[in-house]
Amino acid sequence: MAEALQTLALGAGCFWCSEAVYVQVRGVQDVESGYCNGSLPNPSYELVCTGASGYCEVVKLVYDPQQVSTRELLEIFFVIHDPTTLNRQGNDTGTQYRSGIYFTTPEQEQVARDVLAELADSGIYRSPVVTELLPLEKYAAAEAYHQDFFERNPNQGYCMAVAAPKVAKFRKTFARLQKV
Repeated sequence: MAEALQTLALGAGCFWCSEAVYVQVRGVQDVESGYCNGSLPNPSYELVCTGASGYCEVVKLVYDPQQVSTRELLEIFFVIHDPTTLNRQGNDTGTQYRSGIYFTTPEQEQVARDVLAELADSGIYRSPVVTELLPLEKYAAAEAYHQDFFERNPNQGYCMAVAAPKVAKFRKTFARLQKV
């Protein structure tokens, strides 16, 4: 019997960049930019950008674990962003840009704990990994204009300067996981 689809949300800075990568991953059925784990009802981009809402910009992934594992999704996650900068990715600063893994199953939580422990022991990073690991709560989809942003705006300045290099890095590092 085939496993059911699973859902996992990842915060790696601006969701435009993460979405641009994960839409290309084999086994990922859906990628949605959104907000999670905040304190206020009905988050909006404007509210989240204040940094006072507690929400994190994330991509919510729906994936087939028979085609791509949680571990593989996390390996991509740790290559496409800097998990050592607290509340910051590049020039994007604020709690909404924090590094986070938001799980929906105990198995995902365990895989994430294992990967985080391996990273801590590996010495790959000069600074400690500050990625938070929490259950996915209070999720809301981002506004429609944020969805598929890179695909619709490949020549926009931010997309060219920030998202495109992440997509290129994914393609180079994880060619085996690309959709055909």
